[in-house]
Amino acid sequence: MDTLFPYSQYVTGKNFVGRKTDTTLLGNLLSQGENIVIYEPPKTGKTSLVQQTLLNMKMMGKAFAVGQMSALNIRTAGEFLLRMGSTVVKMAGSTPAEYSAIVEKYLGGTHFVFDNAAYAERGEVLSLNWTPDRDDASAILGFPFRLAEDRGMQMFLIVDDFHCLLHLDNPDGIFVPLNAAMKQARENGLRKFSFIILGSGVNAMHDIFRSSLLFHRQVERVKLSPIDQREMADHVMKGFLSGGKVISGELMMGACNLFQGHPWYINQLAAICDSMTRGYIMEPVLIDALSCLISTHEPRFQAIMNDLTTHQVSLLRATVDGVTKLSSADVIRRYGLNSSANVKRVKDALMKKEVLVFDENDIPSIIDPLFEYWVKKYFFEINV
Repeated sequence: MDTLFPYSQYVTGKNFVGRKTDTTLLGNLLSQGENIVIYEPPKTGKTSLVQQTLLNMKMMGKAFAVGQMSALNIRTAGEFLLRMGSTVVKMAGSTPAEYSAIVEKYLGGTHFVFDNAAYAERGEVLSLNWTPDRDDASAILGFPFRLAEDRGMQMFLIVDDFHCLLHLDNPDGIFVPLNAAMKQARENGLRKFSFIILGSGVNAMHDIFRSSLLFHRQVERVKLSPIDQREMADHVMKGFLSGGKVISGELMMGACNLFQGHPWYINQLAAICDSMTRGYIMEPVLIDALSCLISTHEPRFQAIMNDLTTHQVSLLRATVDGVTKLSSADVIRRYGLNSSANVKRVKDALMKKEVLVFDENDIPSIIDPLFEYWVKKYFFEINV
């Protein structure tokens, strides 16, 4: 069922707001055969950007095949390789005979096989007959590039939640051969296949793709542009109008400012407002809707705070207070942070927990705008 303010799934078409330049950039990069990485905070529009871009490409008459997988629940390298390989095989085949032929041609001599019994019982198009080794990893991570080239068609594999691979005992068992496969494909001029790698762990993804020596020049990072808050407010107001309801531009702009243009939270707030009134949406309705939204997310916010040490809470308070030089003697003394070495440890911990992010000038900010509002108003009891 269509909803005025969708937030439970990605959006395209009339519900996709702003970021036209981003879709153009991503489409151009994919057309050139580049591997893409997009890492932004949760629910900020990564998948929507990819899907809108692919929709635009289809409308331009471009032909391609798309597969999608998630690394969210993967905890071993073998699971990742099987899931990735199976997804690619399904992109190119549709019958057991085709699956078998693809596996035999591109993965013959490895421990990956097409098992008729496994396919009949569980629908598996790819199986392992032994624990995968380094050669297996190299073969399966490289075969999509050769497959797409042989088929003469562009193929894109979307890998969601890529940051979760850091939970593996040995993440480099995937990262190193993946980097090598991308590099070899580029050197051999194989430009028909592209990985589209998405991750919501901003600091984790930064460590994988920027802080390490891996993936240098093998992937192109696409950053989400901020959605113009006036454009977002106008979009929501039009949604209300289509349902016979009205909200003032000033109130809607206030909500967009509070959420820093975060589309997921804004759509949730709008959906709650829509359910609470039949006519003009006044400020009390907006305040009640905000309370409902906070109530929904408060257990998650409380869990975040319960997981922080005293020093981590102190550094978070310093961030809320607008402190930028966290290692200065005055700040260390005022917030009881003990030493500059301890400040570094606390910063690293808050980054690992994806609570804070630091810019190129080492200035901190809270990743989640609703959490920032909640922690100010309800945890630190600051008037906002």
